[in-house]
This record gives sequence, C-alpha cells and structure tokens, in this order.
Amino acid sequence: MPMPRWWTQINKRVFNPLELRRGERPVLTHVGRSSGTIYRTPLDAHPVDGGYVFILVYGSRSDWVRNVLAAGHARLTRDGQEIDLTAPRLVTETEAWRALGDGVKRPPSFLHIDEYLRMDLVDG
Repeated sequence: MPMPRWWTQINKRVFNPLELRRGERPVLTHVGRSSGTIYRTPLDAHPVDGGYVFILVYGSRSDWVRNVLAAGHARLTRDGQEIDLTAPRLVTETEAWRALGDGVKRPPSFLHIDEYLRMDLVDG
C-alpha cells in the first residue's frame, strides 16, 4: 500500500471535510457496501477517453474504492457538473498512463503507487 493506513484515517476525518467545504475539488458520491450510507469523497479525477482514471494514492483497499467496486457505479461532481460513472475496474499502471497521457503529473516514485481505477461514462 502506497500510503500508511493511519494517514487514511486522518485524511478521512480531517482533510476530506475541509476539502468538501472548500468545494474546489472533484467529489465522488458513492454508497457504502455494507451500510448503504451515501458518502462524498473529494479526490483527483482525471478525464480520459470515455471516462475517468483515479490514481489510488491509498491503494485499492481504501473504503471508497471498495464501495465503488461493490456498487458498480458512482457519481462524480466536477466543476458543478454531475457525471454518472459505471464499470469500475482496477487497471495496470501501463494501461492507466496510456489513457492519461503526458498532461497528468505522475506521483513521486517513492510513494510506490501502482494501482489505478478506471470508470466509464454512463451512456446518456
């Protein structure tokens, strides 16, 4: 896992609420896989052809990733626009960067990030 688990808890309880109040970052709305609770998670969402790629800084065991994979869908709010996403799947680093291209800054190598989530746009 790229980032320590204890940091995820600090981020979830301290920084995420601050980011939600600021309202400047994309927000992924998803449903808890056990509780059914609706969650809103601020994160970086990178548009690619036909969908979005998410760099999994905390790895695929993050609650939000597990929730999205279990539900099979989520809604992204970005720049005031709501975007329905479906077909979540983990993709390789090679596949992710092929879709992302040179316009997205790669995370520092010392973080050892090698997990990515791709989701498709829902046909409207």
